[in-house]
Amino acid sequence: GNIFTQQPSYFSDLDETLPTILQVFNNILHKCGLQCEGASAEPQKLEEKVSVTAGNMPLQELKDIVLYLCDTCTTLWAFLDVFPLACQTFQKHEFCYRLASFYELAIPELESAIKKRHYEDNSVFADLWRRISHSRKKMTEVFHILVNQVCLQPILE
Repeated sequence: GNIFTQQPSYFSDLDETLPTILQVFNNILHKCGLQCEGASAEPQKLEEKVSVTAGNMPLQELKDIVLYLCDTCTTLWAFLDVFPLACQTFQKHEFCYRLASFYELAIPELESAIKKRHYEDNSVFADLWRRISHSRKKMTEVFHILVNQVCLQPILE
């Protein structure tokens, strides 16, 4: 058995942790100057200073965000892959919807920022592109595990 079977209270710990996991996605959106889910869609006043975007932020910050995203997606995937029973808890927090919204907002923006930037060293571009592609793949796999566990398995049982 796994630790959740031995210690059922870990499910409530997971439940309490999920808002923090979702906050990771909001933090990334915020750092890229993108609208967070549920934030007001008020148009910005022209005199407000132009915020940092994925396209104009310092290279080190872009690298940090891509690395952070890659680590987060890989960890989420690894967790759900070995413990699919956690999917019900994820779905209580509308995780599929939040993940899809994040993907649609952030991935095109980050990919575009990576492609358009000028690099002194092409290996930096190659590394960033590999990591954003890996993140995209892991997000898709996380979504697949969630849909399979929450929607398809109950139908098949």
